[in-house]
Amino acid sequence: MSIVTVQLGQCGNQIGHEVFNAVCSDVLGKHGLCSKKEDESYQDACKERFFSEEKAGVPVARAVLIDMEPKVISKTLAVAARSGYWKYDDRSHFCQKQGSGNNWANGYSVHGPKHKDAIMNLVQKEAEKCDRLSGFVTIMSMAGGTGSGLGAFVTQCLRDAFPASFILNHIIWPYGTGEVIVQNYNSVLTLSHLYRSSDALLVHENDVVHKICAQLLNIKQISFRDVNQVIAHQLGSVFQPVYTAESALHYSRNPLGDLMETLVPHPEFKMLGLRNIPQMPENSLAYSTFSWPGLIKHLRQMLIANATMEEGIDWQVRPPCPGSSIPTRHSTSKPLHFNTSIANLVILRGKDMHSADIGSFQDPALYTSWLNPQDAFNLWKTPRAFNKYEKSAALVSNSQFLLKPLDKLVGKAWNMFASKAYIHQYTKYGIEEDNFLDSFTALEQVISSYATL
Repeated sequence: MSIVTVQLGQCGNQIGHEVFNAVCSDVLGKHGLCSKKEDESYQDACKERFFSEEKAGVPVARAVLIDMEPKVISKTLAVAARSGYWKYDDRSHFCQKQGSGNNWANGYSVHGPKHKDAIMNLVQKEAEKCDRLSGFVTIMSMAGGTGSGLGAFVTQCLRDAFPASFILNHIIWPYGTGEVIVQNYNSVLTLSHLYRSSDALLVHENDVVHKICAQLLNIKQISFRDVNQVIAHQLGSVFQPVYTAESALHYSRNPLGDLMETLVPHPEFKMLGLRNIPQMPENSLAYSTFSWPGLIKHLRQMLIANATMEEGIDWQVRPPCPGSSIPTRHSTSKPLHFNTSIANLVILRGKDMHSADIGSFQDPALYTSWLNPQDAFNLWKTPRAFNKYEKSAALVSNSQFLLKPLDKLVGKAWNMFASKAYIHQYTKYGIEEDNFLDSFTALEQVISSYATL
């Protein structure tokens, strides 16, 4: 089944381009660990998901590119075409000559309704190219105006037009130091609206990815492209074909459906985080060896200690003892920094993956009490290596990982709102104070739900 990617705003279009690059690079890479037949099966499954074939033989990305300014889209189309390995459909993009001015309300209330028909016609045409549609992945930032405001509007339209299809919003959490002065407002409005329309929200935090670039990849002058390539690599490690428990002899055909069934057992809990191991400079790979016990041990500790990378993990964090009660703020029944999970998915790629022991992820102490650990944990795998890593593991987690950043973001936005700062910039586009209050209420409920796991 195929995935249609909807790239929104400057951030969404730049990341989307890197995702297709990463996927194409992986398919074209030489992976001697698999039989030729298995490698062909992997490539066919990947192409069905992400590309349609043109007569010229160049794969065409199943994507719709949307921005209110033409510059980024023009560059994205040109760079992809020059690669010679894949390209975008020249007719599957929409842009105007005026942006959203980093204003969520402008994107949501003005550009959205005004251009709805043109945008949804492009999406409909792309969906009709799929023999079988798994659903949509939207890629967007929360900080600006087009990605966040128009992105929230388009997601709502996707839900109305394709009620039976899965929708996964991939969202970029802005830098804590601030990208635009109203980013907290934009983020609160975006998250609350996406929570109503989307099946799941897969979050990447800019500060975290920046840290990976600096500390793991040793990049001295970190560019947006460096950050986007790390994000794309992590997304590829999840969305490239794998064997699931139900499809142990062939690659899964319903990537979004399998992901939702595995990780979103309750509509109140939709926040997904992604961890990937190992990550290192390409020129270091030839001198490095990895074992499955070491990778899995680090990945598990990254989960329970809520560590963002394998360097600097707090090894003192341990799961709570069996039978301990739900802690209060002052109780000691639960370790202070322990990250409780609802559901986890581990994806193993590479040599000898059948020998990997993942029993430590089935510990009931890792999970909330209302879900059976057998249902809360899933393992996907493939013997095919991913992007030059002989062995690699990815963890997609529905857990408390975002609880503190979300609480902090809502608090900052509320402080601004309480002093009426910049509210007039939103009310002039039809977003009233009651709309803000509804969004705060929705996210406070999300925070409360995750806090009581």
